[in-house]
Amino acid sequence: MVTPAWEGYATQLANAEDQDLLTALKDIITKEEIDMSQEASVFVGRDTRSSSASLSQAVLDGVSSLSAGSKDYGLVTTPQLHYMVRCQNTQGQYGEATVEGYYIKLSQAFLQLLKNAFNCTDDQKHLSLDGANGIGALKVREMDSHLAKELQISLHNDGSNGKLNFQCGADFVKVQQKAPTGFEIKPGERCCSFDGDADRIVYYYTDSEGQFHLLDGDKIATLFSTYLKELHYEEICLPSQLTVKCAKTGVKHLHHVAQEFEIGVYFEANGHGAFSKSAEEKIQQLIDDPNCDDEKKSAALLLQNTIHVINQTVGDAISDMLLIEAILAMKGMTIQQWDAIYTDLPNRQLKVKVADRKVIDTTDAERRAVSPAGLQDAIDALVKKYRLARSFVRPSGTEDVVRVYAEAISQESADALAHEVSLAVYRLAGGVGDEPKPLH
Repeated sequence: MVTPAWEGYATQLANAEDQDLLTALKDIITKEEIDMSQEASVFVGRDTRSSSASLSQAVLDGVSSLSAGSKDYGLVTTPQLHYMVRCQNTQGQYGEATVEGYYIKLSQAFLQLLKNAFNCTDDQKHLSLDGANGIGALKVREMDSHLAKELQISLHNDGSNGKLNFQCGADFVKVQQKAPTGFEIKPGERCCSFDGDADRIVYYYTDSEGQFHLLDGDKIATLFSTYLKELHYEEICLPSQLTVKCAKTGVKHLHHVAQEFEIGVYFEANGHGAFSKSAEEKIQQLIDDPNCDDEKKSAALLLQNTIHVINQTVGDAISDMLLIEAILAMKGMTIQQWDAIYTDLPNRQLKVKVADRKVIDTTDAERRAVSPAGLQDAIDALVKKYRLARSFVRPSGTEDVVRVYAEAISQESADALAHEVSLAVYRLAGGVGDEPKPLH
């Protein structure tokens, strides 16, 4: 979430030799006009991986060596640490900068929303959760007592005997289009998966014929947007117009686009959070206004509790899960009914190893390839071979691979298109290793 300039500084520091580190730091201090007399505080958290304890201690030692303050939160999810920083930076206005404070704020808002729910049976309150053998599983278990049994979670892949993200987790489910290995689910059972650090989430179920159905970030964004529009918040002086904007892949790009709106909802394919900022003051004014009629005040309170369930700092699987469950309960909606809001076209994601990912350059929110020459023309020609087809390619942000996305009228067509586009990338963008093989 840092600005591009600070991404450059991070690269500069990471690549500096030990003897050059101080010079690099002084260079950044000068360029950014940083007041070194100002007190600094660094919040540190870690996950359950064996490397985390030593890495966390190294950070704390580094902070101490610069005579700054630090707070060690120990085992927390990535979004929980973001939450603590937001609380600190707003002098507590956003919430209490403790893990318990996080649990209390989110769970109390969730329980308030459920007061608007239909009568839910125990079956409707039940959710099967794949914790990806990560930190999120541990934190969901800690939070469970705050939910007053209004959400009954069956926790799988809790880290007790499995490897982090191994054949489980949100990315595995999204890419493989199937439930985690060893995750036995009943037809129609509502299930979700976190990723390892609990900042992404996907939902899924199987139907009576055993067909797997994935509800990813697009479905979640649609659920949230539909719910917000149905609140009729134009009655409380907020616009009800739904506008769709495209951004480059990555939360840092989506987040800044979302900030252009009074209420912004944004999700990546694996699921990311919702954001609301400028509307809060209007909502609070209505709640505090003694002359506000009951209908408007009820709508304002509903919106306020919705905002309080949302972790506005970053995508948060726990927060997203609570809001999804609250919306389904309030609308009396099953996961099948949610899935039926619209029908996804079959799709496939692949990746192609290349010598240098920088040979791929894109435009139009990464939907068109500008270079290498001829690649976009090749993609356009391949797409024309299939009905209701699209395909995009983009370079990975972290490794020398090119990510390929394809969709079409059938899974067979989507798989074939993805393979053909992968071959085009391999041949035109400097693929390494063996040529991509057909999926079937």
